[in-house]
Amino acid sequence: MLEIKQHSAAGATEPKARTGTVPAEGVTIAEAARRTGVSAHTLRYYERAGLVVSPVDRTSGGRRRYRELDLKWIVICTKLRATGMPIRGIRRYAELVAAGPGNEAERLALMEAHRADVLAKLAETQENLKMIDHKIEKYRGSMAAGDAGRLWAPVSPP
Repeated sequence: MLEIKQHSAAGATEPKARTGTVPAEGVTIAEAARRTGVSAHTLRYYERAGLVVSPVDRTSGGRRRYRELDLKWIVICTKLRATGMPIRGIRRYAELVAAGPGNEAERLALMEAHRADVLAKLAETQENLKMIDHKIEKYRGSMAAGDAGRLWAPVSPP
């Protein structure tokens, strides 16, 4: 069984995805899209790309019916993608989860490697933010001093 617990950096449990109570027969693709915050197109893409851990149920008419487990998994995929995990990485993770017990070490290694990538990107973003903050302070100071016209700007050669 897939268990999803989200933790903030401080370790406090955050609210789970907006999946709410899902009826036993599941929900339509439109409702699944609303509950997960992704488009119906993205849901279909995740299924085609092999990113789901189990086949999505279908009605006798062939319409998709998403169960609570499907919605929770979609939220995981969305968060992994939003943090820069490549589709092939999400696909590999889905394959490992779908295979069941026995590959936990590989799953852990995949998540640890992705975490390291995310931390590196965060560090880079924080450095970039420092430069932006410096520029903001420079503009504020120059404007307050009435010196804004002396701020550097590229000038075309004559």
